[in-house]
Amino acid sequence: MPNIQNSQANYIDGFVFPIPKQYIEDYKVIAQQVAEIWKAHGALAYFEYIGDELTLEGVKSFTETLQTKDDEVVIFGWVVFPSKDVRDLANKNVPEDPRMADLVAPLINPKRLIFDASRMVYGGFKPLI
Repeated sequence: MPNIQNSQANYIDGFVFPIPKQYIEDYKVIAQQVAEIWKAHGALAYFEYIGDELTLEGVKSFTETLQTKDDEVVIFGWVVFPSKDVRDLANKNVPEDPRMADLVAPLINPKRLIFDASRMVYGGFKPLI
């Protein structure tokens, strides 16, 4: 695995979104495949974590920001790229990758909505320290 620590050249896309608890295992299978597609398009690493401790007194929580329901969990993830240019190209090419269509379809099925993109918080980040 490439060394991604302490690199001021890296660029990161970060995201947070809720999913229904009942679909965690289904989503995990899809996310593992999506990670491989991002890596095939230049990502150095792809991470997704499930929320555990999401509140801290005095600050706005992820659950509050995302307006999660009792039957939902929060997914937090980020994708590491060697540069913003590689990230921009990947963001253009990944949605067009034919493997994505088969993976995304079950996520957005209205009868069994696993992932609602309108509730996702996303951003690209350049190095600070």
